[in-house]
Amino acid sequence: MPNLSAAELRERLQSDMPGVVVAVPAPEPSAPAGEGKPAKAKPNLLATNDVIVVAEKLPQVVCYLTDVLGYTYLSDLAVVDYLADGLFEVVYRFYHLNGGSESLVLKVRVPRDKPTIPSLTPQLPGADLNEREAFDLFGINFVGHPYLKRIYMWDEFVGHPMRKDFPRQGDKYLGGSEE
Repeated sequence: MPNLSAAELRERLQSDMPGVVVAVPAPEPSAPAGEGKPAKAKPNLLATNDVIVVAEKLPQVVCYLTDVLGYTYLSDLAVVDYLADGLFEVVYRFYHLNGGSESLVLKVRVPRDKPTIPSLTPQLPGADLNEREAFDLFGINFVGHPYLKRIYMWDEFVGHPMRKDFPRQGDKYLGGSEE
């Protein structure tokens, strides 16, 4: 299987599955700092060259990756919290089991106030623990997950400790305090 760049994947998805790719700005190339040049504005952290898909279409896109392109191994799932922008970005990394190719990265962005994504566990059972971890630590709801329960924190724990707005003053659950 030849390497498939993000641009090639985006092009194939737009061609074969119209409406599944979200249009986002590409990052601006960084120019070398020179004398007399004004300081650049803060870079747009949401700009990316990676493929961002519509959350509701994720299962169909993953079927395309596995059945058509042969990327059947979901290596990992990670969550990025863009607190200032009010959204979570869930990053999926897929590999081709025959080797010889780089990973493919898919991203899904959901609002922080209602983070809901269809579960991949029915299609890819290996997504089970990754989705439970994202649920437990960030509060992302994976619709259709067969057993979406906490995996690290105890059931009575209130909140999601990896969110950037989670309070960090002492441990009110164990009665400790910061010194």
